[in-house]
Amino acid sequence: MRIGIHGKDFQTKSSGFLVKILDDLRKRNIETWVSDKFAKTVSSARVSQYKIKIFDHTHSLKHLDFFLSLGGDGTMLESVTYVRQTGVPILGINTGRLGFLAINSRDDSETAIEALVDGNFKLDSRSLLKLISSPKLFHGLNFGLNDFTIMKKDTSSMITVHVFVDGRLLNSYWADGVILSTPTGSTGYSLSCGGPLVYPASESFIITPVSPHNLGTRPIVLSDKSEITFQIEGRSKKYLVSLDSRFETIDDGVKLKVRKEKFQINLVQLEGQDYFKTLRQKLNWGLDIRN
Repeated sequence: MRIGIHGKDFQTKSSGFLVKILDDLRKRNIETWVSDKFAKTVSSARVSQYKIKIFDHTHSLKHLDFFLSLGGDGTMLESVTYVRQTGVPILGINTGRLGFLAINSRDDSETAIEALVDGNFKLDSRSLLKLISSPKLFHGLNFGLNDFTIMKKDTSSMITVHVFVDGRLLNSYWADGVILSTPTGSTGYSLSCGGPLVYPASESFIITPVSPHNLGTRPIVLSDKSEITFQIEGRSKKYLVSLDSRFETIDDGVKLKVRKEKFQINLVQLEGQDYFKTLRQKLNWGLDIRN
């Protein structure tokens, strides 16, 4: 068995946890691959004793059986950029607070790896969005599991984002920005801006304005079979766009279009785990002294 690992911001205090993971993998004779970015942050004497192989974004990981993401939801989003269309299942082990994607605690890491080896899991397939732009952005990594956003940059003035759905004008948003999210991303930035919770299998896009000037402007849920086009206006000629946690600066001459990506990402769901259970835990549903 071969397993890839990506992590983020591992400090000395967390190196013991990584060693525990590597020990467990070696004990099970699992071939271990580590992302180049993560390898640079864990290049300690304790880690160097393990026979690990390094990969970067130029490598196809289709030879891997599983992928471990050590961190939070942001690390999971970075892991997606390595896995891409290979279909390799991703297991998120959270080293901080409970996330919506990385839902396995570090204390249960050994049990989680055992479940992978024994095949005691299900796969939860999640849709992605694809950005089509001219010129091309994000160095070929033009897809996202969570969201695509357009935001103002160099001025306090709001911007205007004209949004078209399959060539028809939806609205001209006068706001700080606009978020287009997948159902997976509905629990991210969109939620904090008043967007709805959307079940992952809903096959939809959610458009959520960021601090709109018109209070009658509300989020809308669309079919993910739609093609969404954006045009930007504003006093500034520079704007920020993001795919998940990756940002780039553009001008108003850049053409932006989003559609559903052809491939999906497989998340590992262990026994006893459930999307609704995660919502209840993360959002503290039902926690009331009257219950």
